[in-house]
Amino acid sequence: MPRPVDDREAALMELLQRFYASELTDGQLLRALRRDVLGLSQTRYAALVGISRRTLSDLEGDKGNVTLEVKNRVFRPLGLEVSLLPRKRSLLAKALEPNE
Repeated sequence: MPRPVDDREAALMELLQRFYASELTDGQLLRALRRDVLGLSQTRYAALVGISRRTLSDLEGDKGNVTLEVKNRVFRPLGLEVSLLPRKRSLLAKALEPNE
């Protein structure tokens, strides 16, 4: 069952913070968002984003080689897109600082 909107946003932010801290992989993030935030099965989510359940399973298991287009397709309903971000946390923090 999906969470209320405010709870979903809080859960999204918590999971993204863990992802940016390298505590979660892309696949672990996707699985947690799909299951725990949206409350959808792999079958339903795969149909929603237009990919096979097997492809979704591979993505969540960090297996296989998918295109950037497919990754963006699976993250788009969650309000996310795949982007280039610095791997070093200090550089990421600096990149996210507002320009003065």
